[in-house]
Amino acid sequence: MRFLQTAIIAHRGASADHPENTVAAFRAAGPLGANWVELDVRRTVDGALAVHHDARLPDGRAIVELAEAELPPSVPSLAEALEACRPLGVNVEIKNLPQDVDFDATAALVEPVVAAINACSQPIIVSSFHGPTLDRVRAVDASVATGLLTFDLRDPARTVNDAVVAGHVALHPFDRTVTHELVDLVHDAGLTINVWTVDDPARIEELAEMGVDGIVTNVPDVAAAVLRA
Repeated sequence: MRFLQTAIIAHRGASADHPENTVAAFRAAGPLGANWVELDVRRTVDGALAVHHDARLPDGRAIVELAEAELPPSVPSLAEALEACRPLGVNVEIKNLPQDVDFDATAALVEPVVAAINACSQPIIVSSFHGPTLDRVRAVDASVATGLLTFDLRDPARTVNDAVVAGHVALHPFDRTVTHELVDLVHDAGLTINVWTVDDPARIEELAEMGVDGIVTNVPDVAAAVLRA
């Protein structure tokens, strides 16, 4: 069975085969079958945009306390990452949570993120767990597509309605919360649904049969084998 409408979104690039959120991982995603790449962006002390999942480097230094020139060579800028992903679409996740050391209630990194997005040519969606950060994206440039990331869906109907009211185009729920009912609810609201993070072939096929629009995975080659068989 072929699920041609289900996008394969490489989680932090081809992260099973290469160090995550690196240029090598991004470049490898397409040849392994991905349509899209998911990556994470944080701010440095001098206002640069660093592509890195955690708020701290492995040595414990906080990215927000470092200048761009102090970052390891393995940590690309957002512009470098977007270039490495071309021509694939990119899900840019803005990291800005209250519990993180780099949290900024004003979401000042939004403006440079939007500028970097507008300077590239491939399809982009901006996602975040932090609703106010996505609100800031829409205030800066309402033409930028946004998707709300969720982990614990205690009230799916309310969450979907809130996403619609906020102007988002997608819901990005955690895999364990996804059911047929949720998929129908999201689609009935006119949104797309991209599920994270799924590596099990049987679950990938199950989600595709539910009609999800995208599957975020560390193994795009495995997903491609399932969805394009």
